[in-house]
Amino acid sequence: MQAAVQATCPFCDLIRGAGEVSMCYEDGDVVAFMDIQPVNAGHVLVVPRTHYESLEDIPHTLATHLFEVAMQLAPVVKHVGNADGLNILVNSGAAAGQDVFHYHVHVIPRNQGDGFDIPLPFAASQMPDRTVLDANAARIIATLRDPVALRPDRRGTSEDRRARSH
Repeated sequence: MQAAVQATCPFCDLIRGAGEVSMCYEDGDVVAFMDIQPVNAGHVLVVPRTHYESLEDIPHTLATHLFEVAMQLAPVVKHVGNADGLNILVNSGAAAGQDVFHYHVHVIPRNQGDGFDIPLPFAASQMPDRTVLDANAARIIATLRDPVALRPDRRGTSEDRRARSH
């Protein structure tokens, strides 16, 4: 589901040229620019030119293209940032830490001890019983096979999903 250009979207503003941006990649569908609140020097955001709020809203082919661009940029960002590793990260939805509601992919150069952490396995998690894992796997398989389960009209809008999560 495509949203209109958002009047208050900072990424739409940057893409339209309404602000300062340090662009490092452009094509007809995607731009990439330096994050103004970087985890480390070289932190890049890969952003579709068209406004889509979340992973659930962006067309599959465009999302795939964003990841292709992220993969193209990754070794360059790692090299330029003199990094030991990388994170390629998407925060989709407020509950996942998304704070700019224009879908984007982070390419983050990482160094040991840089203070940024996405601890996996998550220390507070406990290994569930195998029957719980199997039940969740079966639910995912069933939903993948059900052509109606994930229809956009059954999911509601991103705003509806956010309202339900509060």
